[in-house]
Amino acid sequence: MIPDVEFLRRLPKVQLHCHLEGTLRASTFLNLARRHGVALTYGASENALPVKALEATDPDRVYDFTDFQAFLMTFAAVSRSLAEPEDYGLLAAEYVADAVDQNVVRAELFISPSVWQFFNPDIDVRACLSAIRQSCDAYKSQIEVAFIVDLTRNFGAERAMRAAQLAVDLQDLGVIGIGLGGDESRYPPDLFADAFEFARSKGLHCVAHAGEGAGPESVQAAIEVLGAERIGHGVRALEDEKTVQLLASRGVPLEVCPTSNFLTGVAKRDRAHPLLALDAAGCIVTIDSDDPALFRTSITDEYAYVVKLAGPDTLLRFVRNAVDASFAPSARKTELRLALEAANLEPNAARRTS
Repeated sequence: MIPDVEFLRRLPKVQLHCHLEGTLRASTFLNLARRHGVALTYGASENALPVKALEATDPDRVYDFTDFQAFLMTFAAVSRSLAEPEDYGLLAAEYVADAVDQNVVRAELFISPSVWQFFNPDIDVRACLSAIRQSCDAYKSQIEVAFIVDLTRNFGAERAMRAAQLAVDLQDLGVIGIGLGGDESRYPPDLFADAFEFARSKGLHCVAHAGEGAGPESVQAAIEVLGAERIGHGVRALEDEKTVQLLASRGVPLEVCPTSNFLTGVAKRDRAHPLLALDAAGCIVTIDSDDPALFRTSITDEYAYVVKLAGPDTLLRFVRNAVDASFAPSARKTELRLALEAANLEPNAARRTS
């Protein structure tokens, strides 16, 4: 017995691992690239990668990539196409419309101002986030949206500190924390300890990607050196039993994104996703979509995968985990739990036989 797709869509959702830039619809990316005259790929040399012509009209091929590094280059190209505050307002308007359609009731979205500035040095970050905030607030009766500023590893420790300082200055627009993304294998967590300590001292939450592009040592450092309150992905923790025990004993939630892991090669499609092993080991698992437009998925699609893999009871436990792992105030978490319980008990949301 499994829930039908409509039930999964209507289930109240808390989104903890989604990069706003990675929600840009392919057709919108094409339009923005044409408007600003930028290529659809990015690399040290634009000709070092297969260049897709700006005249391309098939959005289904715009987000083609073959490995994690190619994905990062695609993400960079998308970020470069977002050149003005109104572009970010459009990006957020599309995200929040899609999220509301899937009944996402709270989202803690990653944003990457340091990437915005890298590609467009004169961009007004506050104006961009204000445009994002305005688009999100248009739906505030249906969804609450907060932001986590990503300290991009590739730019080094000094720029990470500047990004942390920027995050502190943007709290009035809904920034609640900092994260750490980018090239995990070449830029270990230890480099960013000062930036994390500064952000924490100013009242911001701290999370980090780890155990995706690098192994369990990265997860350990994210927890023990950075004090990460949640780990993005974390699936490679399974390579070391002590790291799994650390996650379980500390109760550090994992933001697991199955489709992302398959497409970037962190997990293999010909076998069950590692989330089952992490769950069995006592880790706190939540489910999300990472960069849903780039990966041609959605949080609802991810829920459907988990239902087929582990059953509805496991999925619902993961959904409750997301509520508990969120940075929402205690009273709001209580409301979210009650909303989830009510949705699960609706007579018309009965499970059907597959």
